[in-house]
Amino acid sequence: MGSYPPQQGRLSGKNALITGAAGGIGLETAVLFAREGANVLLADISGPALEKGLAKLKEAVPSANKLASTICDVSKESDVAAAVEQLDAWGGVDVMFNNAGIMHNDDSDAVETPERIWDLTMAINVKGVWFGSKHAVQSLRKHGKKKGSIINVASVVALVGSATPQLAYTASKGAVLAMTRELAIVHAREGFRFNALCPAPLNTPLLQDFLGDDKAKRHRREIHFPTGRFGEAIEQAQAVLFLASDESSFVNGTDFVVDGGMTKAYVTPEGPPTEPPKNLVK
Repeated sequence: MGSYPPQQGRLSGKNALITGAAGGIGLETAVLFAREGANVLLADISGPALEKGLAKLKEAVPSANKLASTICDVSKESDVAAAVEQLDAWGGVDVMFNNAGIMHNDDSDAVETPERIWDLTMAINVKGVWFGSKHAVQSLRKHGKKKGSIINVASVVALVGSATPQLAYTASKGAVLAMTRELAIVHAREGFRFNALCPAPLNTPLLQDFLGDDKAKRHRREIHFPTGRFGEAIEQAQAVLFLASDESSFVNGTDFVVDGGMTKAYVTPEGPPTEPPKNLVK
């Protein structure tokens, strides 16, 4: 039996850009990426939130390689292009996590959703993913990369219907799924993989701020989880780590569903909820 080289980080030597990186799934993913040897650029629209996020990341992974942050409005192509170009100094993008997105309180059904909320949601959730994917491909080509991983955040609402509608959000996430599949096929022979992460509702500020203290509103969603609980950001981040790593080299064009079985459930079990894992940062 032959000998094996010493174990290295799963993302050792890779340069990763994460949008919406100041908190939630983005920051949890940044911690995992840094732990696994990646150089990580955090991008977010909020400067103060980025500062806090970067400080938390450095505290969580004091032995991290290169870490940096940049303010980026993903609905503006110039911002996305500038963020990707920052990685030129490190050797170009290897992993692009298009995570930034919004879920607006005024997003409703076909009758009540204002046009400006529709346009805003599409600009960030769809156009932002397009810009991120476009400039990641250009960076990969520019630096002569033979493989790269782009992960785009969709949602389970792109797969199942909901009687608590957020129509613009749902439509935007359906667009992300279709776009990701197309990109995966177009760029497959270049070695650039595209996969769409489909999270279930999560215990993150994005959803929890929306639900607030409304117990009925919360219960109406929780009842559909076989586990009896919302997912945690770390559970999504672990999936992103897999998709970013070479371990997923033959995973391409997938709707990568991480939902605790929610989209496969008809009648859910009774009893206390399962114990959630602890997130890496607060």
